[in-house]
Amino acid sequence: MTAADSAPGALPYRPCVGLCLIGPQGRVFAGQRIDTPGDAWQMPQGGVDKGETPLQAALRELEEETGVPAALVEVLRESPDWIPYDLPPELAARLWKGRYRGQTQKWFALRFLGRDSDVDIARKHAEFSRWADTIAWETLCSVTKRVTRIYTGPREI
Repeated sequence: MTAADSAPGALPYRPCVGLCLIGPQGRVFAGQRIDTPGDAWQMPQGGVDKGETPLQAALRELEEETGVPAALVEVLRESPDWIPYDLPPELAARLWKGRYRGQTQKWFALRFLGRDSDVDIARKHAEFSRWADTIAWETLCSVTKRVTRIYTGPREI
């Protein structure tokens, strides 16, 4: 029996990082997904490669997805815990060749020290078709806390 044949609940979580890139006016970077029709926006995120620390993965993903190098950010905070979530079973069977039930994430708050011209989403493996920094940090925090309570119970963010 392979992992793809297992019940989704028996599969492991994919280690992943999420990035909250905060600009000078306290606004947060969000990119419109290039591979999703409609109005799907997200913050940069991605898997932790074997041998990488979560911070190394976060800085690599940041540059891969936004073109922003580590030298242009200050790490403000790392989530104290890994935050897991399950995908719907039909999606878990299709993504990542059915090897994972969902993801477990470490989140990083990063202060962006650069300029808009330092952001380059036209990457070799582009994830975003456009980007914006229009979400106020305060709004994001209140929404994140509410959603986190709904899905996983209260957590420190």
